[in-house]
Amino acid sequence: MNRKHIAVLFVALSPLVAQAGTVRTEVAKDLDDARQEIRTEMAKARVELESENLSLDGLHFGKENKDQATKRGTVPKGEITPRGDLLIDGEAVAVDAVQRRQLLDYRAQVIGIARTGMDAGEQAAMLAIDATDVSLFRLIVGGLTGSLERRVEATVQREIQPMVLQICHRLPQLRDSQQALAASMPDFRPYATLDSDDVENCERDIRKDLAAR
Repeated sequence: MNRKHIAVLFVALSPLVAQAGTVRTEVAKDLDDARQEIRTEMAKARVELESENLSLDGLHFGKENKDQATKRGTVPKGEITPRGDLLIDGEAVAVDAVQRRQLLDYRAQVIGIARTGMDAGEQAAMLAIDATDVSLFRLIVGGLTGSLERRVEATVQREIQPMVLQICHRLPQLRDSQQALAASMPDFRPYATLDSDDVENCERDIRKDLAAR
């Protein structure tokens, strides 16, 4: 959009100038409501993460091929309770004190990674809202030219990428815990799916995914 088009747009919008204050107030309220809704939902999700059973079925890092997805679909439902019990299809597996500590440590690591992901998601949403919190004219012009979308994407990528990369830094320890549990508890072996490629390619895949957004 060149200067002439912007000037024409400004003239076309001039009847709205008298109402701009009211519109700005309404937009600001909607954005504040959106912020509060995000905070409320994320707080609820964090409480549930800590208090509910940790599902092992959906825990996967890296890209998954068709054979891996099919194999994962045949694995029975696995969970770790807040007390450190391992449940397979709802039935508790016998564990000793050492295995329970291993399960609780593994659960804490997974929850820590999940919380990092939640923090990054919440921060990304807030950054997107903040970037949208502009004047009515800039909002409309930015939307028409695509500059607003590019600014949101650039801000999110710059601020969020370091947070998400923290997940990659925790994967080696998580894989070690998986392998230790698999060696200690045969029932856990189907859920020890994190391999060396997932760890090695994590940062590359995240940078690639963020750049593509």
